[in-house]
This record gives sequence, structure tokens and C-alpha cells, in this order.
Amino acid sequence: MNDSSFQDIQSVIEDDLFPDVDLALRRGCHIDRDEPDRYAFLSDAQLVLEEFYRRYGCELVHTSDGFFYLLPQTDSMGRRHLSAGEMLVGQTLALLYLDPATVQAGGVTSQDVVASRLAGLINQQELIRALNPRRRRYDERTAQRTVRDEILKAIRGLSGLGFVDLLDEGQLRLRSSVLRFADAVRGLADPGEAMAKLVAEGKAVVVDGSEDDEDYDGDDESAEEAP
Repeated sequence: MNDSSFQDIQSVIEDDLFPDVDLALRRGCHIDRDEPDRYAFLSDAQLVLEEFYRRYGCELVHTSDGFFYLLPQTDSMGRRHLSAGEMLVGQTLALLYLDPATVQAGGVTSQDVVASRLAGLINQQELIRALNPRRRRYDERTAQRTVRDEILKAIRGLSGLGFVDLLDEGQLRLRSSVLRFADAVRGLADPGEAMAKLVAEGKAVVVDGSEDDEDYDGDDESAEEAP
């Protein structure tokens, strides 16, 4: 029995929330319980929207972690490619999300903590190459600033996709959707340790629900995101 208040696509489209939610999903955004109105709308209209987006070659995914996103099955709607820097920072954020200290802080961390965790896993030269593989040279005198700038750039990009919320004074709140970056280590005895190893090795996990890895030495289109 379908208890949804939406019985067909017309009733979904006529809802005031549909245009905003539809555009967000097509841009590759993730919608979780931190957005109660949009999340409730998707939960209620899920069955109808699954068929709707399937016609565009996309799967509307609702994860057990409590968030929605569109997963392209074809190229008909286009794909959002994450940069190597966004992938590396995203994996580091997933690592922090699994950290008990972050859980105790209500999911809040800072740009400085992200940079510190990365610096503890990868040496500076390799970190710069991983964050921006197209940049062949860098100035040793400005290396630390370069790393901070690239991390901030990646965090802003991930924020636009619903992985984190930017707060004041360099703080950020990690959202459950950041666990997409941890898909490759789910089910392991120590997912945090496994994720740290991936980051340290400079591996980019494709954010499409698969377990395939790519090295960061490739181009900036090292991972695919929803449209």
C-alpha cells in the first residue's frame, strides 16, 4: 500500500518544493535530514520521482545514512565531475566524520583540522600535487598558503553539493552525505584506518557507489558526481 500523498508526477510537479528540489538534485546536490522540508518532500514523493528520473537515465538514491541524490546511469543529463582536490578533501572529511572527536563536537570541525589531518597523512609536495595535479610548479615560500587555498576551494565546492555546511570563523559542519566518500571502506573492521590509508596513498574513490579506485595522477575529472 502506498501511503504517499503524491499519486502521480503531476501532483509532485505542482508542489511548491519541486522546482527547488529538482534543480538541486540535477546540480549534484545531496539532500539530507538537515533540510527537513526538502527531505520530507523527497521521502513522500520517492516512488513517483524514482520513475520520473529513471526516464532521464538517472537513479534517485535514498541511502541508509539518510540522504538523497541522483546517480546518472547514462550521459543523457550530463555529469558533475569532482576535481582531484575535492575528492581528496572529501575523503578526509569522511575520515573526520568517523572520528569520535568530531562526533562529540556535533559533527563540527574546522578548515585547520582538515589541513592538519591531510598534512599528517601526506607530505607537503605530494599534497600539493594531489590537491591540484595540473599545477606542475609551486613556490616553496608559499607552499602552506597554496595548500590552505586549495583546501578552502575544495571545501567550498563540496559545500555547494551538500556535503558540508560552512560556518563562521573557518568552522564547518559535516553532513551525513559525506559518507559517500567512505563507500569503499564500508564493512571493513576499521573503516577509519582504511580511509586514512586511501588518503595517504593518494587514491581517489569514485563517488558512484562502486569500489573502483583511481590515482590522483590523472586529470581533474578523476571522479564522477551526479548531474
